[in-house]
Amino acid sequence: MKKIQITAPERIEATIQLPSSKSISNRALIINALGNGTYTPDNLSDCDDTMVMIRALDNSQPHDTIDIMAAGTAMRFLTAYLAVTPGNRIITGTERMQQRPIQLLVNALRHLGAEIEYIGNEGFPPLRIKGRTLNEGCISLPGNVSSQYISALLMIGPTLKSGLDITLTGDIISRPYIDLTLKLMTDFGAKVGWTDEHTLKVEAVPYQSIPFYVESDWSAASYWYQIAALSKEAHITLPGLFQYSYQGDSKVADLFLSLGIETLHHDKTVTLIKTNKSVKRLDYNFIDQPDLAQTLVVTCALSGIPFRFSGLQSLKIKETDRMAALIKEMSKLGYVLQESEGSILSWEGERCTPTHEAIDTYEDHRMAMAFAPACLVMPHININNPQVVSKSYPHYWDDLKAAGFIIKEV
Repeated sequence: MKKIQITAPERIEATIQLPSSKSISNRALIINALGNGTYTPDNLSDCDDTMVMIRALDNSQPHDTIDIMAAGTAMRFLTAYLAVTPGNRIITGTERMQQRPIQLLVNALRHLGAEIEYIGNEGFPPLRIKGRTLNEGCISLPGNVSSQYISALLMIGPTLKSGLDITLTGDIISRPYIDLTLKLMTDFGAKVGWTDEHTLKVEAVPYQSIPFYVESDWSAASYWYQIAALSKEAHITLPGLFQYSYQGDSKVADLFLSLGIETLHHDKTVTLIKTNKSVKRLDYNFIDQPDLAQTLVVTCALSGIPFRFSGLQSLKIKETDRMAALIKEMSKLGYVLQESEGSILSWEGERCTPTHEAIDTYEDHRMAMAFAPACLVMPHININNPQVVSKSYPHYWDDLKAAGFIIKEV
């Protein structure tokens, strides 16, 4: 599909089976493989990012070259995994993936003794990796780098002869994703944790293979919170979400309570209830939940709620420069956003003439999913290249149809 048009129903009443958590699935797969797992984690995500991970880890079909396409998580996690796994392989991806920096992770792995070389541009994929046992066990990293670099290093820690100590300097961003990795490693038998606010220690204790069930994805749930908030009337049920979740994006429940959506928990199922009690302004630091930013930007603007969202510096190195993309695409809807300090997006009510052009998705699944619910406020929304949702939520459009949205190719 090149372009679709989305029209909203008058009322939303739906039970939606969300995809399983991509973040948990991808970590569980790497940890399970490092532990020579005899079990396959249950209820794995069916998104593109997890599918490429499954193929890459399939020992029955060895690969000399691993193409992870646009899966940034897979690129980072597999780079570390391949560095400690016997074999000589090349890891590559899409043109955009070959523009996303990976030098910091490569430098850290080289410091630990890894054999990695750049095939093309210095500091960027593709990489040639010769797997080996790593001996060095101490590393220092800036705390404001992508948490996926830190998680990638943590997960290989138990395989190092002396374990691994990581010191994070300065401010630490996306700490919940680091904590998610620690919790999953512990579930699989690792001895790992914070020794102080800036230091992580992984002991040289091997992983154990265990049966493991992956919960639903709170990041995917955010779009249904958005739909509930923008609709006139909604009753939405989301099975498979744990109240005491490992996922940092479960914070979405608290954020949307401020926007008039109450979360009811019962037997690992969430029900969204409109309260119509919304704040008049929302200021929030997304340093720990950057993947929720697009959803909240679109929701607040279309609800007429001014905002100032900080802690967004990591958005510039995602699938696209999400800050620039949000500014451009929101202008199509008639909203003027301001960027400041490279990490802040704000809206104080400024409007411009909407162009009603189709929303561009920039090979970014979250751009498509965050803008689709805008049709609840606009007569309809056109989305270019809607297939990008397969990266994390392959059946998103089918779920919208099941909830009463009309979607047609245009």
